[in-house]
Amino acid sequence: MSALAAAANIDGAYRRGVLLVILAGTCWSIMGIVVRLTESASAWQILFYRSLTLSAFVLIVMGVRAGSIVGLRHVFRKMGVSAVAGGLALVFAFCGSIVAIKETTVANAMFLFATAPFFAALLARVLLGEAVRTATWIAMAVAAVGIAIMVAEGITLGHLLGNLWATISAVGFAFFTLALRWKRSDDMFPAVFLGGVFTTIVMGLLCVSSGEGLAIPLRDVGLSVCLGVVQLGLGLSLYTIGSRHVPAAELALLAMTEVVLGPFWVWLFLGETAGTGTLIGGVVLLSALAYNAVSGLRHKPVPIA
Repeated sequence: MSALAAAANIDGAYRRGVLLVILAGTCWSIMGIVVRLTESASAWQILFYRSLTLSAFVLIVMGVRAGSIVGLRHVFRKMGVSAVAGGLALVFAFCGSIVAIKETTVANAMFLFATAPFFAALLARVLLGEAVRTATWIAMAVAAVGIAIMVAEGITLGHLLGNLWATISAVGFAFFTLALRWKRSDDMFPAVFLGGVFTTIVMGLLCVSSGEGLAIPLRDVGLSVCLGVVQLGLGLSLYTIGSRHVPAAELALLAMTEVVLGPFWVWLFLGETAGTGTLIGGVVLLSALAYNAVSGLRHKPVPIA
């Protein structure tokens, strides 16, 4: 193959990777509007059906990637402590995200979800001893200002609980990232599968013990299944495929598709708007994320930051 043809193939793979990552962010962004469209299901009931179908979808994907039942068994045998730890972290990430959407505006929740990379960087520094770039420290300081503005408005508007759950979700995703980094795992599907299984069990027990039960309108079941299969399952699959051909720093920028589109969908179709503090704080936070990602394009980035 000529050098020109090789360069063309690399360029084509990069373009496809960018498209797939943007599509992944689009899938992730529908969570807010789908939750808003549910009729009467509680956060725990939504989480039960979403996690159940997510686990089933991811199991199918793992089977296809393994190529055979024997290969799938090998994947399960290779699951170690990091996959279990990552799965447990996702229980908090999944729960926090849905409850946050229920308790605050989609814009507020989405902006706070976006702080996960910064929490991951801090945790990696403390627990794994990984260095953090100077640009990332600056970005975290700026992001803290944006978060403070949003939280202050949340307290004023009575959305403090939603802000807290959104932060729990971000920290959960940070621990999930840390679990993968701990054992240098490049396959997140086993941990996501376990996260879905653990969340299904916990939510099932909560729904039964609280008296809510698992009976919800068929419409809500369908929407919850959409969250499990399309929003999380398909989004994760597209991201995994696309991320192979896109530099890590660019991934951080492209992933902002979720944060931008999430509030846009609920504004476009449901007329939900965000407060001035949320918008100002969100712009500050996104600016910090963008600065951190762009700075990473000029330097070899620390993987987790």
